[in-house]
Amino acid sequence: MINYTAKYTKIASGYMGQLVEWPEVVTEGKDLEDCRAMLRDALNEMILAYKELGKEVPLGNALIEQLAVEVEHVGQAT
Repeated sequence: MINYTAKYTKIASGYMGQLVEWPEVVTEGKDLEDCRAMLRDALNEMILAYKELGKEVPLGNALIEQLAVEVEHVGQAT
């Protein structure tokens, strides 16, 4: 079992979903639930395609961390 990290972005038509570890796996859905389902389907299709082509499936299990920054203070001398 491999775990992939999904990133969802709100767009005008709903949501865009993309895998962090495999950016070529990207899709859109009308809402978050639809986008999740579409992304899972896109992942399954991409795995099948890679296996048929004899390509190595990218590893998952990325570590995601948010970094906070005060934008107005960036570049100012302290």
